[in-house]
Amino acid sequence: MAIPKLTAYALPTAADLPNNKVNWAFEPERAALLIHDMQEYFLNFWGENSSMMAQVVANIAKIRAYCKEHNIPVYYTAQPKEQSDEDRALLNDMWGPGLTRSPEQQRIVAELAPDEADTVLVKWRYSAFHRSPLELMLKETGRNQLLITGVYAHIGCMTTATDAFMRDIKPFFIADALADFTREEHLMSLNYVAGRSGRVLMTDELLPSIPASKEALRAMILPLLDESDEPMDDENLIDYGLDSVRMMALAARWRKVHGDIDFVMLAKNPTLDAWWTLLSREVK
Repeated sequence: MAIPKLTAYALPTAADLPNNKVNWAFEPERAALLIHDMQEYFLNFWGENSSMMAQVVANIAKIRAYCKEHNIPVYYTAQPKEQSDEDRALLNDMWGPGLTRSPEQQRIVAELAPDEADTVLVKWRYSAFHRSPLELMLKETGRNQLLITGVYAHIGCMTTATDAFMRDIKPFFIADALADFTREEHLMSLNYVAGRSGRVLMTDELLPSIPASKEALRAMILPLLDESDEPMDDENLIDYGLDSVRMMALAARWRKVHGDIDFVMLAKNPTLDAWWTLLSREVK
């Protein structure tokens, strides 16, 4: 049976998160990022221009940008175009031929395309560790924390989290950087991981409230824009598609550090230069 056509839903918020049994601290020097199966084939089941998936991709892009800035290795999983019946085995019984029927959709989505420093692992089963060097690569580089993002939350992502736990690698399951068949299945995966194999948290809980540099600010803002062109530091971000909802979310986040920042202050001069001037002030 093939994957059904999927319908967007409201992504989990902080209020939806289950209680974690563990409270592991995120340690950037011990962590790696996994971007799981973010291939065109799997995302196309939501159709074109899915606002939900645009948000998931934007959240993953923010996490990836942070990882790049902090020398955190980035791993991807991607199913290959060609898979023999022997390779797919029971996957054929459960899901049919899958991606092999649409090899032109094998690419990782453009917004998250890996660069030369990233590692793309061939994906054969639900777990990213199956028939892959992921565990060895993590341990050789002294990494024992794995940030898990991507699709589908209750299948490959949850299985990978549990497999990581059984290999003494701490999974961090990023709730709003995952997507699933339904909201119910998404929430089920969060409950499972929080109670059995990892720590569940939101993107904003993982990332620092204030970017450490203007370059980090740019990396944070770019995924929120609608335009493919990058703005200059002194150009109006609204002209590049930054909407008021996202600007209000940024104001709420930055207000945790600088109590005077609000939507009006950001909207008055919506440029990278102006915002960096606000954010780089000494905290009082």
